[in-house]
Amino acid sequence: MKTALGGRSASLVLLSGGMDSATCLAEACGTGEPVHALSIVYGQRHARETESARALARHFGIAHHTVLPLRLGALLSSSLTDRSRPIPRRSRARGGSRIPSTYVPARNTIFLSVALGYAESHRLDRIYVGVNAVDYSGYPDCRPEFLRAFQRLARLATRAGVEGNRPVRIVAPLLRLTKSEIVRRGSRLGVPWELTWSCYVGGRRPCGECDACRFREKGFREAGMVDPLTSPRPRGGPTGSRYRTRTASR
Repeated sequence: MKTALGGRSASLVLLSGGMDSATCLAEACGTGEPVHALSIVYGQRHARETESARALARHFGIAHHTVLPLRLGALLSSSLTDRSRPIPRRSRARGGSRIPSTYVPARNTIFLSVALGYAESHRLDRIYVGVNAVDYSGYPDCRPEFLRAFQRLARLATRAGVEGNRPVRIVAPLLRLTKSEIVRRGSRLGVPWELTWSCYVGGRRPCGECDACRFREKGFREAGMVDPLTSPRPRGGPTGSRYRTRTASR
């Protein structure tokens, strides 16, 4: 199939290493079309999630996985980039109303802008992003109106949008799903949950207290499934997805 950019239909996945981006990666791979992945190291306080992104890219056989150092930590005020600030343990996941300190200013705007340039340069017609506006911490750049605005920007700010009138499309398949629905969807797609990472704190095991851990625990519990990161795996039991999806570059 021809793309809006004149090549084969192909996708770029913004891959953080977390549950949502892993599910997006599995969904993109399930199309059978070429898939690229982009992971951005932006100065976050630990590298554990990036390690998971690399492992997921290997698992799904991604031929083009770019890990981009973009050292923005000193510029962006957040407890995810500033080790001197504590990670809040009880905020949106426990019913708080304020946007927590883990919000990274303009992070998704920056990530999508880099992804847009990559996609247009490599003639990819879709960008998958794992944003969610249901079980989330209230970040403003995870809302539907933000994605609609960025899609308008993609049409106005790229040659593909101006000359071809067919901009790179932003795809957010998890936007309106609960965390349990994401767990079920990812499981159907064969996501190896043991390779993903959600905890804001890092370390060898999840802290179990930050928003990311609480939303993850809620998702697995409500889905009636066991999280392999927090529960012992039965000896001889399954160790990953039911299948591996291979992709190739365009």
